[in-house]
Order: sequence, then C-alpha cells, then structure tokens
Amino acid sequence: MKNRDLPETVEKPKGRPRSFDRDKALLKALDLFWRKGFEPASVAELCAAMEINPPSLYAAFGNKAKLFLEAVNYYERVYWKATWERLEQTPDITQAIDRFFSEAAEILLSPSAPCGCMVVLAAINVSADSTDVIRAVSVLRQEGKDLFEKRLGRAVRENQLPAGTNTAALATVLNTLLEGMSIEAKDGATPESLKLTGQHAIRLLPPLNA
Repeated sequence: MKNRDLPETVEKPKGRPRSFDRDKALLKALDLFWRKGFEPASVAELCAAMEINPPSLYAAFGNKAKLFLEAVNYYERVYWKATWERLEQTPDITQAIDRFFSEAAEILLSPSAPCGCMVVLAAINVSADSTDVIRAVSVLRQEGKDLFEKRLGRAVRENQLPAGTNTAALATVLNTLLEGMSIEAKDGATPESLKLTGQHAIRLLPPLNA
C-alpha cells in the first residue's frame, strides 16, 4: 500500500531518516563490531553508534547478522580489494608477496580502519545459532587462501617457484601469517614491528633452485 493511501488516522511507519548515510553507518557499525565482537554487540549499542533507531536498522539492513555481514563486506571492499588485486597483478611472486604483506601491515594499523582484520577478530566466538554469520565468514577466510593459492599456482606455471610446490599448504601458511598479524595489530603492535613480521612471508617461498 502506498503512503498516500493510508488513512489520516494511521501513523505512517518510521523508516530510516532522510539524512541516513549507509557508508558512514557501516563504518560506525564496523568500529563497534571490532571492539566488542559480533555476539556481544547489541542492537541498542549499534543503533546508538550509528545514530539511528531500531526500525531504521531493520529497514535498512534486515537484522544484526545481515548488518554485520554487510559491514564486513564493506570493510573487505574498501580496505582490501585493491591490495588483493595488486597481489595478482605484480609479475614477480617475491615482489608480489612482499608488497602484499607490507600493505597489509599498513591496513591493519590504519587509523581509518578497525585495528586488525574484521574477518579474524569480530567473528571469533560466534555462537552455533548464528549459522549465516559462521558460514559467510568461513567463505571469506577461504577466499583469502584461494587467492594466495591462485597466485602461487601462477608462479609455479611461470617457473618462479619449483614445480613440486604444495601451493595449497603454502597458501594456508601465508593466510595464517596474515591472521596472526591481525591479532598482533589489535594487541598494540607498532607499524615497524608488524612490517618486520610481514617481511618473513617471502622467506616462506621455496627457492627455485633448491
């Protein structure tokens, strides 16, 4: 039913405010989810952080789980998409991995982003009832491994890594290092120490003429 068809005695439902800025709201939700995690962050706290009321939250995002997933996807797109693309585009595998982890250290400690990776930190200890969140975050984590493995596989084909390189295992190790750097970032690592940690990534690459 369109609004003009509503009887004058019926109050129109309150939706999101006209000044609602979705991206700004997502950034504020990101900050709260990062600080508290998915489960502990309440709808009331999220509404207060985003400066909207509960009907507006549900109208705009559906529910808390959908808000969290959209916030995580926003985080991945805004802060990580270009870095993953450069990993693929850089011709030399050593330079590609070195550059990726250097940029990762900057992202993980960026003052404009949640400190540490949202996918790693905010979705820890999600209850079994939140199956959509568990499944979606698992997919995102697997995507990181897949992107590493794809790039490593290309390096093998281009004779930059040995033919017998176990790219799946190496991709898992690189992704684990990235997740560990995220935890270090939240624990107060300095940019210098985090970059030094990331520099070990290229040492994990097997030499071509071993």
